[in-house]
Amino acid sequence: MKIAVDTHSHTIASGHAYSTMKEMILAGIERGLEGMAITEHAPKMPGTCSEIYFQNYAVIPRKRGHFSLMMGVELNIMDENGTVDLPQGILRTMDIVIASIHGLCYGEGKTREENTNAYLNAMKNPYIHIIGHPDDGRIPVDYEKLVRAAKETHTLLEVNNSSLRPGGFRVNTWANAKEMLEICKKEEVYITTGSDAHVEDDAGNFKYVKKILEEVDFPEKLISTTSYEKFQSLLKKQG
Repeated sequence: MKIAVDTHSHTIASGHAYSTMKEMILAGIERGLEGMAITEHAPKMPGTCSEIYFQNYAVIPRKRGHFSLMMGVELNIMDENGTVDLPQGILRTMDIVIASIHGLCYGEGKTREENTNAYLNAMKNPYIHIIGHPDDGRIPVDYEKLVRAAKETHTLLEVNNSSLRPGGFRVNTWANAKEMLEICKKEEVYITTGSDAHVEDDAGNFKYVKKILEEVDFPEKLISTTSYEKFQSLLKKQG
């Protein structure tokens, strides 16, 4: 199985990651990727960068030979209404936008219905391309509704390598990701692949992503990241 694009990674700018942008890019190139996304945590995450960081992305070259770089953000979904922590005017300038639930920003202990509504409302945002790591058992979700909404809004659902690694801090991720993938197979909904790397050694690392995709016999045609060209063609078009 060839995965050519890493759609989720962080640098030291995110505050709790440990490699520079250059180190992450070089690691992606060394792993043979066609492209990767740098998606720093949005401002409500403790220790990350401010809005002005995201407003200056135009200065960053997007091509390194045959390697393509995407500059984006991992937003925090803040509530059941799908509120996120950057304004639309900034999001519209991003190459790629992930929206995720993080307990530090969203809180924990909310109901399955509340969590599901948070994701569904975020997906209505025309500038959000990906729902990040919707696999954490601490934040239960209705995967049937999630997948159907992803299909309706042309939003990609992420299979997150960091979530699946043994000893990770998220709960019941393997079973949850399998449930989501089985529904994606049935509904023919595309998924994306993110390393969620916070250090260069993990950039483009899809060890556990590949294993779970093989276990559920997930069809390659529904993997958005088998080429950079395919991935770009499947990104939600901004309104």
